[in-house]
Amino acid sequence: MSDVSVIRVIIGLVVAIGLILYFVTKTKIHVFLAMIIGSVGAGLIAGLAGTDVLAAIKSGFGSTLGSIGIIIGFGVMMGAIFEVSGAAKKMALTFIKMLGKGKEEIAMAITGFIVSIPVFCDSAFVILSPLSKSLSRNTGKSVVTISCSLGAALLVTHSLVPPTPGPLAIAEFFQLDLGKYIVLSLIASVPIAISGVVYAKWVGKKLFKLPDVNDSSILIDRPYTKEEAAGSVDISEAGLPSTFMAFAPILIPIILILLNTIASAVGMTGPVKTIFALVGDPIVAVAIGLLIAIYGLAGKVDRKEVVKMLDKSIEQAGVIVFVTGAGGALGAVLKASGAGETIADMLVRASIPGILLPFIMAYLLRIVSGSATVGMLTAGSITAPIMLSMAGVNPYMAGLACCIGSLGITNLHDSYFWVVNRTTGLTDVKEMFLNWFGCVLVLSTVGFVVLLLMNLVV
Repeated sequence: MSDVSVIRVIIGLVVAIGLILYFVTKTKIHVFLAMIIGSVGAGLIAGLAGTDVLAAIKSGFGSTLGSIGIIIGFGVMMGAIFEVSGAAKKMALTFIKMLGKGKEEIAMAITGFIVSIPVFCDSAFVILSPLSKSLSRNTGKSVVTISCSLGAALLVTHSLVPPTPGPLAIAEFFQLDLGKYIVLSLIASVPIAISGVVYAKWVGKKLFKLPDVNDSSILIDRPYTKEEAAGSVDISEAGLPSTFMAFAPILIPIILILLNTIASAVGMTGPVKTIFALVGDPIVAVAIGLLIAIYGLAGKVDRKEVVKMLDKSIEQAGVIVFVTGAGGALGAVLKASGAGETIADMLVRASIPGILLPFIMAYLLRIVSGSATVGMLTAGSITAPIMLSMAGVNPYMAGLACCIGSLGITNLHDSYFWVVNRTTGLTDVKEMFLNWFGCVLVLSTVGFVVLLLMNLVV
């Protein structure tokens, strides 16, 4: 590639990124349209013919959604059933009983760690927040500690672990085996989530808050009196699903996907391998989980109500599906323009570790957009063609870098910032930042260290 072509490719990439950031932060243009416009700009400036740009956009959009669009649809439908069935609360109560008194924040963190795989973290936090306040009321433990632990764990798996839509798209962008990537993302998620619990314990002492005994939406900053402490809030399990049914829709699909990956890794052949390949295909596995949720968790709900619930969830999935497809389109244009090979060669010559690029890109886009999903999808679509062109970069670590980078830093235009703080009951802005800004900063910092260590090992 000539020097002029290289310059045009780089300018095209910079313009694409600049257009996306400008449209998302300064205009009313949706991120989906912004990414398509950025794709067109990058391709034309790089020297591609208009017809070639459009062909790349159509191909990238279609191939990406052809691979994961169905899974995203199934996943959000499953999440909708989780929201109304009481499965999340059943999980939490199960872990509370297992761990015993005094470890409520750990139980809530484990619950959030699992629940956020099919359920969006915003919704899951709202669902489980009343239980956090009830636990605080009964134990006298700071509600900030319990709620912050829950919020941190929800954010971690929401950002890292497939089949959550964002990480699922990253696995597609970087051409990763989904089973193997699930394992690696879970390994990375555990220490990051633990750091969130540690911070929650610390900040809970700095911001000691308890729900008012008469109105749980109001927080008091003192221990309960003897009279107040004598009362307790009944945490009923009436109407909740069984423990098996609460966990099955999430765990069974993951197990099936992992079994397929293991069967392929050990070179299994014959009818058993054929069966594993079928039921372990992500589309089939998640479909099985959805069927379990429909008939196991929503079995007693009226048919019309279930259909209405699933229809609403599909509407919510539309944004994710289109943004994911736009990310695939942008990636296809960058690949066709030669941007991947060009930037990869520049990074190699400059001796810059390739793993840093997707992390930094996702980190910055998370700060600008206020959304972990938008941050990782945009960063993934831009950096995947580059990382896949670098011989020394492990694509699994590059994909993980996008996801960990998307933890970023929370800010005032991050919806989850307000969900966590307001639902917990915090109203002072300084307290909000100490609670949630500090927690997310710890998560992303520890995540970066985990990424570097895993990159050395893997």
